[in-house]
Amino acid sequence: MADLIKFKIITPERVVFSDEVSQITVMTKTGEITILPHHIPLVSLMQPGELRYVKNGEEKLIAVSTGFIEVKPKSEVVILADTAEHATEIDLARAEEARAKAASLMSSARFKDDVEYVTLQASMEKALSRLRVGNKYRKISSSK
Repeated sequence: MADLIKFKIITPERVVFSDEVSQITVMTKTGEITILPHHIPLVSLMQPGELRYVKNGEEKLIAVSTGFIEVKPKSEVVILADTAEHATEIDLARAEEARAKAASLMSSARFKDDVEYVTLQASMEKALSRLRVGNKYRKISSSK
């Protein structure tokens, strides 16, 4: 049997995923990394974006926001994310509405402080990530 990675994604609301996989690819602050069994221990900040994992030879997609990834010894990976959604759960219309709202508020250029701007920027990144993952999933699904 092939080596596998014990993989878990946790948000404040729920455990989004918990299973064994053969590969994980995630965007960190320093760039995209792919984790295979027996990867060296690592802790890193995650960027909002697409997380890909391979289970039983099939690649799956999850949209994640900011958070942390920890690669532990003995092929175990834990992701603590602010939000995470399987591609199948993403409502594209709702994601587009969130993106449009954040873009509109950002273009108004009337911010009380830097915190408000950074919050809007994070909302925009999350919406764009959800749209990319949702659209990619729909495209892959329709080509099968």
